Amino acid sequence: MTGKKRKRKFKAFSKAASIRLGVLLLIFLGVIGWLWFTCFQMPGKSYSGELLSLTTEEKIIQDNLQQDINKLAVEIGARNYNNYQNINAAADFIESSFQKAGYKVNKQEYQINNKAFTNLEVEIKGIKKPDEIVVVGGHYDTAFSTPGANDNGSGVAAVLELARRFADKKPSRTLRFVEFTNEEPPYFWTENMGSLVYAKGCNQRNENVVAMLSLETMGYFSEEEESQKYPFPLNLIYPSQGNFIAFVGNINSSKLVKYAIDNFRKQVKFPSEGVAIFGQIPGIGWSDHWSFWQQGYQALMVTDTAPFRYTHYHTLEDTSDKIDYEKLARVVAGLEKIVEELVN
Repeated sequence: MTGKKRKRKFKAFSKAASIRLGVLLLIFLGVIGWLWFTCFQMPGKSYSGELLSLTTEEKIIQDNLQQDINKLAVEIGARNYNNYQNINAAADFIESSFQKAGYKVNKQEYQINNKAFTNLEVEIKGIKKPDEIVVVGGHYDTAFSTPGANDNGSGVAAVLELARRFADKKPSRTLRFVEFTNEEPPYFWTENMGSLVYAKGCNQRNENVVAMLSLETMGYFSEEEESQKYPFPLNLIYPSQGNFIAFVGNINSSKLVKYAIDNFRKQVKFPSEGVAIFGQIPGIGWSDHWSFWQQGYQALMVTDTAPFRYTHYHTLEDTSDKIDYEKLARVVAGLEKIVEELVN
């Protein structure tokens, strides 16, 4: 082969390699761009600055939340399979609270080793789109022997308070408030997880659940630097202060996450962050929204990020004095606005 032929062949090879490299680079940049706009880019901007004084309505919410969490974490305490009397006492309290708000309670009971466990549901039938259903739920059981003030007394109390505030409303879509049993180990991510039993029932009845909000461990906040931790790669993106409420979903629920946080940011002056990413990342699927994902529904979790911030998570120190009731009241007031938008 002559020198000229070798030179032409080398140029052709270099050109082809450059084209392939360019195509790979474009694909890589495309994937990065898709991930950013789908998973991380949220509408609006997280609030930063001094918090306003609570309104009269927010003070009422604060008092109700504190009373309900004290009932669950102080008077009742640990509530699960090994504390069977207590989990039944919690279910009775929840049923009574719903009834006092004017609801008829639907009890979904199922058996584990000859013991009965119960999901509790109340419903407001939609007046225009009754077949489209929005579910707001939280689990009332606790892990091990913990009193479970934050995990998940905060979520249970938030569901109860939202139910009270919607009791006299007439939404376009059907609205359900559900308190689930058996989210914690040993039933977490198993067929006996209360929310999975419930979500399977929705699917078997061909119900059109258009959105599910899981209220999970919501009451602890910190202004200190490095108080917030994350699994990789979220630690590269989100703030180090644990002073925000998080809206968390999988990629299939990206539209719901963005819709919810957009409404929250427009109407509530409180820090917020959102992500809609792969459910396999630690923490992303760690609550009852996961059960609805398994049935193909869009669902998100509203949380203070639990073990990534709350050092008392799953310990005996998860007590009612750790809750910031003022900030939790602000979050619940914001959730009321989100649910209002979702059902109308």
